Amino acid sequence: MIHPHDDPPYRFCPICGSGLERRLLKAGEPERLVCGGCGFVFYLDPKLAVGTIIRMEDDRIALVRRAIDPGYGKWVFPGGYVDRGEEIRVAAIREAKEESGLEVRLDRLLNIYSYPGRAPIIVVFAATAIGGELCAADECLEATAFPAGQIPWDDLAFRSTREALREYFNY
Repeated sequence: MIHPHDDPPYRFCPICGSGLERRLLKAGEPERLVCGGCGFVFYLDPKLAVGTIIRMEDDRIALVRRAIDPGYGKWVFPGGYVDRGEEIRVAAIREAKEESGLEVRLDRLLNIYSYPGRAPIIVVFAATAIGGELCAADECLEATAFPAGQIPWDDLAFRSTREALREYFNY
């Protein structure tokens, strides 16, 4: 699969409608999409995502099994994209509720994960369930709380999921 930042689908300027072309604007930086008509520079910025590793009352960890690609059928902690203008902690609480049915208290920032050639930057919080009921939302096949020793390591959806859970458990 071609990553959108490697071969972006954008061909026309959002300002004047002229064609965009790749140009090197500054040595040491990547080529940018520049409008051939008005000179507008179309920056392809990263996407910001949040995730929450939610500790339940019995110390199990809430995970959801994805019903969408990428990672269909694989396990992740609840998370998703931050909306433009949304405060990141509010986004983490919202995504936890939307994906797992749980109300959470954010306890601490666990870490921030980013990878070469990938658009999302993932901010992961350690959280505690304070209400709601663990359930699978419309983007999830199921939701389960796992004891630390039963995390489905071989069936996790993303590198950031594995790395954050390992960091959370100090593996």
